[in-house]
Amino acid sequence: MAVIELTDVNVTFRQKNQEIIAVQKESLTVEEGDIYGIVGYSGAGKSTLVRTVNLLQKPTSGSVLVNGIEMTTQSAADLRDKRKKIGMIFQHFNLMDELSVFGNVAQPLKHSSLSKQEKTVKINQLLDLVGLADRSNNFPAQLSGGQKQRVAIARALANDPEILISDEATSALDPRTTNQILALLKKLNEDLGLTILLITHEMQAVKSIANKVAVMEDGHIIERGTLLEIFTNPQQQLTKDFINTATNREDALVKVQDLLTIRPLANNEQLVQIEYVGEETAHPLLSTVFADYGVTTNILYSNMEILTQTPVGTALVVLAGTSSQINQAIEFFEAHSVKVEKISTEVNA
Repeated sequence: MAVIELTDVNVTFRQKNQEIIAVQKESLTVEEGDIYGIVGYSGAGKSTLVRTVNLLQKPTSGSVLVNGIEMTTQSAADLRDKRKKIGMIFQHFNLMDELSVFGNVAQPLKHSSLSKQEKTVKINQLLDLVGLADRSNNFPAQLSGGQKQRVAIARALANDPEILISDEATSALDPRTTNQILALLKKLNEDLGLTILLITHEMQAVKSIANKVAVMEDGHIIERGTLLEIFTNPQQQLTKDFINTATNREDALVKVQDLLTIRPLANNEQLVQIEYVGEETAHPLLSTVFADYGVTTNILYSNMEILTQTPVGTALVVLAGTSSQINQAIEFFEAHSVKVEKISTEVNA
């Protein structure tokens, strides 16, 4: 079931005499339980698009449906009520320094109908949920960046939201802490049934927890699909660049090229990149091409990951044999649904 449906959303700003189009007639559907990653560089329009969901950014035109309700036609009072079901966390936490951890999480419950005791129980439960049960009386200045973000997450959950928007929430954190926060978001998605919109410029974050991805550039969604579709069959160059960075393929290829300038390939050798998905990761294809076609293989780089319970692998391999043998080996790979790309090792190729 779709919980968010953005249709033909435009967002236009005016600065002096200039019109700036931040989002250009874009549509997006998010299903219940999705962790939907919206990826793009700064200025791509990803935050602007997603902030139309709770109307923190009012669209210039277009429709914004949340659980079937048109958000753009709500009265101010109704909109405040609807926003309670859409939690939000930010890059810089937005905590109140003068309040304790407990006090920060209590803020969204100020006007709640809960009794004081019920609020206390709920806040303590939330702090326990995010792993900060022992930090209730601390102040933000006494916390690490990761702990501050956990407080922000607990605060965002105070009104029992159905949707959580994460706007670059891990960008200010170190890699280890980033992984911990992403793991927490994944746990909340699974345990609470939260639908999560993950805005980021890091495909690595999307790869860790998302099940769907949209890539934005210049106010447009240029590519979208399941995580597996995007990672195994990217169509746009920007998407490929993001994936290469997230999987370290780009760095690996540079290092392999550097290695081959020291020890160039022989005339009977060919550098190839192979990519495989699913059950093919379990088949001994490289040993088979030697046994059947006499082609030897030298793996210079390999990487295998699990994306949405599916093994996905890539490798840079030197194949050695006659041209005919190597072509037969490549045909064998492709017959087993393995992508093969010949890589030139010529300088400046």
